[in-house]
Formats: sequence, structure tokens, C-alpha cells
Amino acid sequence: MSRRLGYLFKHAGLRLAELTGPALEPYGIDGREFGVLSVLAAPEPLSQLEAAQRLRIDRTTMVAMIDALERKDLVERRPHPDDRRKNIVELTGRGRDTLGAATRAVDGAEEAFLAVLPGDDAERLRDALDRLV
Repeated sequence: MSRRLGYLFKHAGLRLAELTGPALEPYGIDGREFGVLSVLAAPEPLSQLEAAQRLRIDRTTMVAMIDALERKDLVERRPHPDDRRKNIVELTGRGRDTLGAATRAVDGAEEAFLAVLPGDDAERLRDALDRLV
């Protein structure tokens, strides 16, 4: 069982979460919120729906996450200039600062996670996973 991909991916993900969770705690966000902030940092403004699609999460979940990030003053909604039915969601100044610091923390957690791999194995793993995704 321990060589099955499902098992290996699940437990690798759990181990990575054990490292990234505490790394993100000082910034008041969790891994899912970090993902949303990262997507919203795109050069072009995104609607809630566009962000949800990029993250492959449903609209209801995205609304709840944006609500939580808005309460933390990390994002703000504004009407879409061309479509009043849509909201554009952008990082606030605090959101940009938080994302920058959190990114450095996650980079460190990922480095620690991959430290057991010799040589270029970490980069090869990233490349292989990127191709699979």
C-alpha cells in the first residue's frame, strides 16, 4: 500500500502541510488563503469567479474565502468596470505585504520539505509534478 500513488501523494501533502501551516500562522492565514492571495496577485485584476476557476474551487467556497480575507483587510472587492454583475477582487496594501512575507515563509517550508532529496531531485520532482498537473 505504501507505494501506491494515492497514498504517497496524500501523505506527502500532509507532511508539507505540517510545515507550511505553522510557517503561515504568524501572518494570520492558512494554506488555502495563501493560495487565494497568490492567485489574486496576478497582474490583471480577477473576478471572484475567475479566481475560483483558477483554483478549481466552487463559487460558494470562494465567496466565503474572499469574505474571510476581506475581514482581515487582505483583499477588497470593487465592481467590475465593464460588468456590474461581477466583482473584481484585489489585494490591499496589507494583503500584498502579507503575501510577500508568507511567500518567503512557504519557500522556507518547501525547502525544508525537499531537503531530504539529494542533488537535483527536488527540481526534477517539481518538474514532474508540474507536468502531471
